[in-house]
Amino acid sequence: MGNGFYHLVAVLMGAAVGLVGSAFHASVEGLSEGWPAYLMHRLGLEGPALYLAGACVGAAMAVGALYLVRRFAPEAAGSGVPEIEGAMEGLRIVRWKRVLPVKFFGGILALSSGMVLGREGPTIHLGASVAKGFSDAMRWDAEDMRGLLAAGGAAGLAAAFNAPLAAILFVIEETRRQFPYSPRTYIAVILASLSSALVTESISGNTPFMFLAVPEMAMTTLPVFIGLGLLLGVVGVGFNRTLIWFLDHVRRLGLASSFYIFPTLVGLVVGVLVFVLPEATRGGELLAVELAKEGRPLGVLAMIVLLRFAMTMASYATGVAGGIFAPILALATTLGLLYGTAIGHLVALPDGTLPALAIAGMGGLFSATIGAPLVGMVLVMELTGAYAILVPVMLTAIFAHMVFLALGGRPIYEVLLERTFALEAASRPAPPGV
Repeated sequence: MGNGFYHLVAVLMGAAVGLVGSAFHASVEGLSEGWPAYLMHRLGLEGPALYLAGACVGAAMAVGALYLVRRFAPEAAGSGVPEIEGAMEGLRIVRWKRVLPVKFFGGILALSSGMVLGREGPTIHLGASVAKGFSDAMRWDAEDMRGLLAAGGAAGLAAAFNAPLAAILFVIEETRRQFPYSPRTYIAVILASLSSALVTESISGNTPFMFLAVPEMAMTTLPVFIGLGLLLGVVGVGFNRTLIWFLDHVRRLGLASSFYIFPTLVGLVVGVLVFVLPEATRGGELLAVELAKEGRPLGVLAMIVLLRFAMTMASYATGVAGGIFAPILALATTLGLLYGTAIGHLVALPDGTLPALAIAGMGGLFSATIGAPLVGMVLVMELTGAYAILVPVMLTAIFAHMVFLALGGRPIYEVLLERTFALEAASRPAPPGV
């Protein structure tokens, strides 16, 4: 099989991922806005009756999302990125026929319920599953299959955020140990990402997903961005370790009682918060843009940071299909604003510094959790269109990553994959005589 045919398949596969990703995102947005509007406007509920109904809907959606995962495709839990990395390493199997429907419909339920989860992880997993379907149809060998898996994952990320360059770099930097690099596979990743992005843009437009207009920053403000990077390096290590702690303790609760108890509780809470405090719910991409423009008080920002941190941990620990990219970006935006507002009480900051810190915060926390600083820098630029502050973003991201490494931090997807292997090994029965 020649390179031309392989690359043609990558283009077609990328276009298919763009369609699937766009349908997934449109469904999430429609249901997320639809059910609260139905309760308020069609049923005319308000006050305690509205909160009770919201709690019931949130719990039902959370439980339904977990049921689909546990009953039909356990590997569809979480973001799916560790599963793809494991498959590219030859250690996991992508059972695409069951993952595709479960990740699609389970992800719609989970993300629409109000839980603090991102759409990018499911879209990456969907993309890789589509790629596996194409590869099986072609009956390709392991190396070509792994290369197409990487291309499918990149196409999924390109569809999630309309960020094809960051998607390509994600494969190069995040999956550097697993990606079977060759000109053939590398070009396939680029073509699939571009094809997916073109389809996505034709459906949703080509405006940056989280567009924020900011001015250039003076050289005198750069120490402020370095300081933010140092802070986010510490936060990133804490974020990753807390997430694993939550996963372990919620699993113990499930083993001791039922795996549906915790998701029910989380669903009840988010179903109320959707109406009472929407800032503490959902992925938070639009929230990040709103907060960067509004300039809320220090206390309010601190409360949002604490709530979103706690709800991210709780939501991901339920075991439903959902990612952590978007929650990390929203949390980072709020942290950047909180940091900048606090600094502003001590010294005067130039106009535009607060939204610039919010944007730089995204790159910083991404670098200190995912462990991919280059992807963080480029992703932030493509998401916001804020190319005027590229240098501050780079400084924030690299200093955050340096602190992350100095404190012994490890990329969260790497840790999650190792945890999956450890749990599976522990669940196997011991051989006779042991």
